[in-house]
Amino acid sequence: MVNTESFLGYRRENGRVGVRNHVVILPVDDISNAAAEAVASNIKGTLALPHAYGRLQFGEDLDLFFRTIIGTGANPNVAACVVIGIEPGWTRRVVDGIAETGKPVTGFSIEQNGDIATIAAASRQAKDYVHWASELQREACPVSDLWISTKCGESDTTSGCGANPAVGNMYDKLIPKGITGVFGETSELTGAEHLCKARAATPEAGERFMRIFQAYQDEVIEAHKTSDLSDSQPTKGNIEGGLSTIEEKALGNLEKLGRETRYLDAVGPAVAPTKGSGMYFMDSSSAAAECVTLMAAAGFTVHTFPTGQGNIIGHPVVPVVKLTANPRTVRTMSEHIDVDVSGLLRRELTMDQAGDALIEMVVRTANGRATAAEALGHREFVMTKLYRSA
Repeated sequence: MVNTESFLGYRRENGRVGVRNHVVILPVDDISNAAAEAVASNIKGTLALPHAYGRLQFGEDLDLFFRTIIGTGANPNVAACVVIGIEPGWTRRVVDGIAETGKPVTGFSIEQNGDIATIAAASRQAKDYVHWASELQREACPVSDLWISTKCGESDTTSGCGANPAVGNMYDKLIPKGITGVFGETSELTGAEHLCKARAATPEAGERFMRIFQAYQDEVIEAHKTSDLSDSQPTKGNIEGGLSTIEEKALGNLEKLGRETRYLDAVGPAVAPTKGSGMYFMDSSSAAAECVTLMAAAGFTVHTFPTGQGNIIGHPVVPVVKLTANPRTVRTMSEHIDVDVSGLLRRELTMDQAGDALIEMVVRTANGRATAAEALGHREFVMTKLYRSA
């Protein structure tokens, strides 16, 4: 039996605890991807995070970009960070943001240096960070130090009946022990928004959720849809799996809150919670890679991902624990599944047992077990963009 009251993690300079020990090479902008990937190729034990953005963004979109980039480097699963940007101003902004955590971080700018000199200097620094990080030791930490996010994907009828409630059972058991959790997927709560509002811990938190939800409906969905969301919500995979409406999908999504859990606050995308341990709602895309990236940028260190038809998402910094209650997915995509709860539908497994199995896998993952997504090399890092660049 695994001790689920504690885990072995990396205590960081700011007191947060990571479950991985990455040395990240972080490009500030899309045109610095090549240099970042070259450094990661030179120095084994480092991880580059190429992405598509960072040039000519402005306003709220630029603010979200910086929150996501800085938050990713600041995530407790990152031991040290090398930042590479085309020019020094924004590079310094990212470095300074990550440095607030106290972790080692150094920035390099390509302008007036060129790729070759930048790659050489950054590689030397990355090598030093790898030596330093490789000697860090895990230490026993209470389970309350875990920050666990959740998002479902390729949902079907087995999601709302099995895998999602198993996540809810996990939260019902771990939130009282002091963990911090988050759920999201704003558009995927359509039709059940009144029920989600009712799950808030306070009327104020419920009102904040409703303002976020209504703003998304008014400013994004209604402003840009062609006729309705039927080409995207539910997805084709959802429909094949038996979900005919977004309302059905939303009711299944809410099962991840369990029976007792109430959320303390509703926060913006990539915004870290500030009201202490407990559950939070995050305004976030229902697209898997975007949502997991936003939650990782907010500081969450383990992600639980219930799937019906078999979503294969991973993340470069945060381990993604995949569970399913669909027997066909277990049979055809077993290499992607960490926790098989298909016994729920055969009445061979109780919901308490399913929740306990997920908790055990979360702790094993926090202790260092590689998830299926990590073993298969899934490192999807996709930032959310609010509108087109200037």
